[in-house]
Amino acid sequence: MAMVRGAANGGFRIDSEEHSRNKKTMFPYSFSLFHQVTVQPPRRHRLIIVCASSDGAKGSGTTARGRRLVKIREDKRKREYERLHNYPAWAKVLENACKDDAELRALLGDSIGNPELMRKRVEQRVRQKGRDFRKSKTGSLLAFKVSFRDFNPLDSYIWFEFFGSPSDRDIDLFGSVIQSWYVMGRLGAFNSTNLQLANSSMEYNPLYDVDKGFQVMPSSFHEISDIEFQDNWGRVWVDLGTADYFAVDVLLNCLTVLSSEYIGIQQIVFGGQRIGDWEEGMTNAEYGYKYFKI
Repeated sequence: MAMVRGAANGGFRIDSEEHSRNKKTMFPYSFSLFHQVTVQPPRRHRLIIVCASSDGAKGSGTTARGRRLVKIREDKRKREYERLHNYPAWAKVLENACKDDAELRALLGDSIGNPELMRKRVEQRVRQKGRDFRKSKTGSLLAFKVSFRDFNPLDSYIWFEFFGSPSDRDIDLFGSVIQSWYVMGRLGAFNSTNLQLANSSMEYNPLYDVDKGFQVMPSSFHEISDIEFQDNWGRVWVDLGTADYFAVDVLLNCLTVLSSEYIGIQQIVFGGQRIGDWEEGMTNAEYGYKYFKI
């Protein structure tokens, strides 16, 4: 269909083609429906895509949270790259050794991945163990539990539960510790009325008052029994006499290191008549009974 101006008598003509014949229609200018027809081109829309980057964060349309996430990802990639390319060889050896060594894994703990902290942990272990730093622990990595059951310092048992039945060597070592504790108590070591240097500073050359130490009231253990063992339990009867209670603190301090380094202790109970599977009067070695002579 075509629109043609300037037809005869002033107007316009619309020519249309219908298949094989041509059809012409005349309209005068006075026909208001087609008066001043304007054909506008179709509208075109422009699509703008903004790409955010960490380099052009400002003015790029990104949010502060998005920029932080981008920075975190970049820092993570940088740390991973440094770990793979700049990680010390000795630290990699330690990490691989931790897979098969529970003691080393417990020693390094959360320092794995931080070479400087790993180095400090190993150096500390060497200083503590001296020449025997390679010797593995035979104790427990867990701290033992402590409880009191109507403890009477003049007439009570102290019970010890081990992680396993102690060997003869363990019994000798454990018994020696208890025996040393008793000897010190018997000689009046646990006397809180004569702690002249406990709160003093050695920087100022403190003076010790010998007369005061000699005149204090004696404080000493009275009695202790032999240490008995049945399977993984042990007990000792004590009469602390006039010794002060901080003798118990001294004992627990000794047993803490003993349990950690040599003999694993699961719990210590002060007081009580029958604990665990203890069978009163059973002294047959064939059933797991052992003792240490104080």
